[in-house]
Formats: sequence, structure tokens, C-alpha cells
Amino acid sequence: MDLELTGKRALVLASSQGLGGGIAAALAAEGAHVVISGRSEAKLAAAAKAMTEKGPGRADYVVCDLSAPNAAKDLHDAAMDKLGGIDILVNNTGGPPPGTATQPTPDQWRAQFETMVLSVMEITNLCLPGMRERKWGRVLTVASSGVVQPIPTLAMSNTLRSALVGWSKTLSIEVGADNVTVNMLLPGRIHTERVDQLDEAAAKRQDKPIEDVRAASRATIPMGRYGTVEEFAATAAFLVSGPASYVTGTLVRCDGGATKGI
Repeated sequence: MDLELTGKRALVLASSQGLGGGIAAALAAEGAHVVISGRSEAKLAAAAKAMTEKGPGRADYVVCDLSAPNAAKDLHDAAMDKLGGIDILVNNTGGPPPGTATQPTPDQWRAQFETMVLSVMEITNLCLPGMRERKWGRVLTVASSGVVQPIPTLAMSNTLRSALVGWSKTLSIEVGADNVTVNMLLPGRIHTERVDQLDEAAAKRQDKPIEDVRAASRATIPMGRYGTVEEFAATAAFLVSGPASYVTGTLVRCDGGATKGI
């Protein structure tokens, strides 16, 4: 299938590695011009170089900390300078620390809300006018399967990412007539550094070997394994593609069947 991404211009947030990096690499491999972003210039430079060398698309990068003041506008403006326009926006943010619903202080909630929710809304609003004017655009927000089935000890993630569900659905209704799709992609246990960190934290908390924790986690997944970044990124690439033009307002799960709800 031709995903019709050759020459499309994409901005992918938090994409020096992990899920965001995998998505950016998949888009570049389909011929898109991608701008990746994150806090580590060394990681970004290496990732952009690898994507460009592989081709057929190419990658540039912008160093950005989404928790900084005016970060959304600064990132948008820098990406526009490199791309000349943004056809595809992939919203992706790092996860907050694990914990229960009663642990975070009000200041911690506010700080995470600004980084994980408000920054996503702000940069989307900056990208939308051009998409609507051109009558073509894709907004994809990476969240978590925790918005469908809350994940124990990830209360902040469950709560804040759930706020984006209502926003994304509402936005899809508002911009659909302009041929702009708005979807959310929900990873389950995809093997990334973040998942390794969560498994390590669980092992310490439960005083168990990490392999026992991983085995117990795999046992809850019908496919019996963690997903790969490449599998997840392929799903994302389809959702922002030309052929996915009639898919909008959806929550798509990529979790090996782990979520119990229908």
C-alpha cells in the first residue's frame, strides 16, 4: 500500500528515541520530511542523521523542552522554518513519575498538566490553521492504554492523558470538514526504555527479580510478548497517511490485546 507520505512535512514531539523516534523513522522511511524534537541535542542529531541516511525522506531536529515557557510556540516556529509548513503533527510527551492518585501535590499536578496536556493543545492550535487552509492535515496524539483501562501506580498518566481524549474527539468534529483527521494511538506494553524503567520500578517495589516482573506482565498479554517500536510506528504511519483519510475521532489501541475492555 502506498501511504502517500512522500513529500509530506511532519513534526513529531519527543522523538529522539522511544515511540516518538520510531514514528519519526517510519515517516522518513515513507518519504516524509520530518522534524524531530526533544531535550538532548546529541540524541537528536544522531537520530536525524540515521533517518536521513536511510531515506528516502529526511530528518531535521529542534532542541525543545516542553516544560519551558513558550516552548510550544518556539518549537512550532522552528519547525516551520525547517519544513515550510506542517502537514502532520504527532503529539507525544514523556510520562510522569509512577505513583498513586493521592501522592502528587497540587504543584506536581499543575507542572505535569502544562507539559503533557497544555503544550499538546497549544502546538496543535498553532499547526491547525495551515492544515485547514490546505484542506489536508493529520493530528495524531500518542497516549496510553491507561485512558481505557487505568494502569495501577500510573495515576498521573491515567488522569492527564484522559483529558486529551475528550479534547481530541471534540477537535476531530470541529476540523473534519477541512479534511483534517484527529486520532489517538494508545500503546500497551511496547518495549522501550520507558517500559524498562517501569519494570525496574515494579521489581524494586515488589522486591522481585525484574525477569519475574516481565514474565508476569507478558502473561497478561494475549500475544504473550511485548510489542516492538516498529509495530507501533507502522500503526502510526497508517493513521497519518493518505489512505486513512476517513479515520478520525478514534482511539486506536496497539497493545497485543492486553486491554480487557471491548
